[in-house]
Amino acid sequence: MINLLDMDQTALSEFFAEIGEKPFRATQVMKWIHQLGVLDFDMMSNLSKALRQKLKAVAYISIPKVILHQLSEDGTHKWLLQLDEQNSVEMVLIPEEERHTLCISSQVGCALDCQFCATAKQGFNRNLTTGEIIAQLWLAEHVLFSGMNQDEEFIPVAKKQRTITNVVMMGMGEPLTNFNNVIKAMRIMLDDFAYGLSWRRITLSTVGIIPAINRLKTECPVSFAISLHAPNDDLRNKLVPINKKYPIKPLIAACHDYIKGEQHRRHITFEYVMLKGVNDDPNQAKQLVKLLRNLPAKINLIPFNQFSQSDYQCSSQDKIDQFRNILLQGGLVTVTRKTRGNDIDAACGQLAGKVLNKKKNLTNTL
Repeated sequence: MINLLDMDQTALSEFFAEIGEKPFRATQVMKWIHQLGVLDFDMMSNLSKALRQKLKAVAYISIPKVILHQLSEDGTHKWLLQLDEQNSVEMVLIPEEERHTLCISSQVGCALDCQFCATAKQGFNRNLTTGEIIAQLWLAEHVLFSGMNQDEEFIPVAKKQRTITNVVMMGMGEPLTNFNNVIKAMRIMLDDFAYGLSWRRITLSTVGIIPAINRLKTECPVSFAISLHAPNDDLRNKLVPINKKYPIKPLIAACHDYIKGEQHRRHITFEYVMLKGVNDDPNQAKQLVKLLRNLPAKINLIPFNQFSQSDYQCSSQDKIDQFRNILLQGGLVTVTRKTRGNDIDAACGQLAGKVLNKKKNLTNTL
């Protein structure tokens, strides 16, 4: 049996050809699942009865179960999704006046052991499938944010306007170490027969897996963010251990290559978590200016969000402002990210979920 959520339009067309059906059935089923939110083959009324019966015999559509919903005082939503008996992941929705941003997970835990991240402290079990990744968007779009209970009978209604306007691959896990499944999921997000999101509205955040960055540009060039967090290799080696394998200089070169020929419409976002007494010194800000001054870049300064297993503290607001001003004076577009969902542990770096840790740190194997 095949989960149709695991398939982008190309794979779905091949699937229908293999079962003796015309490839155009792929677009019909894509619309039913992703635009109308229909999971029951019997409700797909423009498919013949014989095809519906055939689909029930060889395929299914599986959505993770929502086992916990938390709502922050600032309006941020966090959901815990059960994938199997031993593992669950979290996703976050940040509603704003003109947009709704969904933060999606790509792995059960994370193997990269970044020192300031709660997800890394949970260990790592497995990659999410394409279906488990895209199901997060399906749930947010069709069920959760509409106020429906997942167990209620669902009646499809064509939407004139989407609920989710932006997707960030910034939840649990490192997206580029689950490359194939993440790429297929993002292609579904981009597909006009599914969610029809612009590449500008999908952002993939990575610590910097250089070979995968090069592939990303060729296979699915969405908006791009680097979790940098340090202006030099000595410090970044400690905070982001994968830097020992993919250090800053070749990482910045890969960023230049990613936007080569497209500077008029693309920039790289650099995320920099502010850690008291660790990476917030004015001299480090000046190093960052020197590092990024020739690259179309936007810097997101992220106040560190505390979690129980961390000894780090957030830089003071004065220190963050001083750091930001040095970057601005150096010609770098810089903003301090507003913390959202901190009271429900939904802020950046706080997602944990439930993980059966089967593997230790994989930094040296990537």
